[in-house]
Order: sequence, then C-alpha cells, then structure tokens
Amino acid sequence: MPDWITAICLGIIEGVTEFLPISSTGHLLLAENWLPRQSDLFNTVVQSGAVLAVVAIFTRRIRSFIFEWRTPECRDYLFKLATAFAITGAGGLIMKKFGFELPESAVPVAVATLVGGVLILFIERWIRSRPATDAITWNVAALIGAAQLLAAMFPGASRSGVTIMAALMVGVKRPAATEFSFLLGIPTLLAAGGLQVFSALRDESAAPIAWSMIALSSVVAAVTAFAVVNWLIRFVQTHTFVGFAWYRIVLGTIMLALIR
Repeated sequence: MPDWITAICLGIIEGVTEFLPISSTGHLLLAENWLPRQSDLFNTVVQSGAVLAVVAIFTRRIRSFIFEWRTPECRDYLFKLATAFAITGAGGLIMKKFGFELPESAVPVAVATLVGGVLILFIERWIRSRPATDAITWNVAALIGAAQLLAAMFPGASRSGVTIMAALMVGVKRPAATEFSFLLGIPTLLAAGGLQVFSALRDESAAPIAWSMIALSSVVAAVTAFAVVNWLIRFVQTHTFVGFAWYRIVLGTIMLALIR
C-alpha cells in the first residue's frame, strides 16, 4: 500500500476518534493489523493536527482569551484551564523523573478500552437523576487535570472520555464538561506534539522522518476532526455516552481476541 494512502487512512481514524470517548490509541492499534505500524512521533503529531479542529470551532472563545482576558469571567475560565494543564504537565514530569514508561504490549490498551466502556455505563447510570450545573469550579478544573494525567498513564482510556466523565461525576452538565475537555486538549496535545518534534530533531542518530506523510495525515485528521467535533457538540445537548460505552466494550473485546 502506498505511504500516502496509509497516511490518509490513519488521519481519518485519528480525526474521528480523538475527541470521541472511544480511544484513538485503541483504534490506531487495531488499524495496525492491516496498515503499517507508525512511530510514536507520527501518532503524537497527528493528534496535534486533530486538535486544530477545536481551535477552528472554538475561535470565538479563544479570541476572548486573547482580547478579553481582563474580564473576570474570561480570566477565571482561562486560569482554570491553565490550572488543569499545569496539573497534567507537572504530573507528567514527575512520571518521567521516576522512569515511568508506557506499556509496549497491546493488552493494557485493549483492557483500558473495555474497562472504560464499563465505567462509562456505571457513571451514566449513577448520574442519571443527579442535579448538574454549567459551572467549572476550581475543584472541577483540578479534577479534570488529574483525570487527563490518568488517561496519559493508561493508553486506551481516552483523554476526552476520562476528562468528560470525571466532570460529569461531580455534577457538571455534559455540554460544559465537553467544552472544557476539548479546550484543555489544545495546549495538551500541541505540547505533546511539540516535544516529540523537538526530540526527533535533536536525535541525529534517528532514522529519516517522512515529514510529508506526517503533514498529510495531520491535515486529514484536522479536517475529519472538525466534522466530528461539530457533530459531538450538538450530540451532547440531548444524548448520553451509553452508545459509546457499548462500542468500547465491543472494540476492547475484539482487540483482545486479535492479540496473539
């Protein structure tokens, strides 16, 4: 299969799954059964491409962060995003200092995908009759930052899924939880992609990098994610994540069956 077709296919997979609570890592891992395996650099930078869709969709909110940050409401929300990001970043540095490494086996990813689906079912049932609010408090922001760190420790858990469900558990309404999770993904994924690129450029002994294929896949991911995020924002107004939970359970089961 030509490299450009592989890049397009992986870009579509990443764009569709990055912001849905279904684990982009799990889908990329599943795709490796039919498509050539890619480097961590490729997968991380393509995630950065997908996050550009959020920048495009939330342009008004981002503009307010830049030009209206002195207003109390805007400054408060921006600082809460910064707090959540700082918690994730600090936790990541601590993990790196103590030598934490992501699992190389596909089994933990499959298990996290399956277990995540079961947890979503449990959480959706638990919050069904509980009151909810649009407010993102400081405690909620800290919790979401910690949840994002937890997702980084367990590939397959889904960054968006873990952060949104954490917010729902403490009484945040689905649209407000989704928006905060998506906006938090902008600095998080861009920082991860930037660090990977910086490391790759510094490593003189590394194999040649197909930057053109990474760029192609990133553009495809951005375009695809734009459509998906637009749809999901409307979807969460009136729907739960139960359907995604059952999808994860099926996907995790299939992944475990394919692992040899």
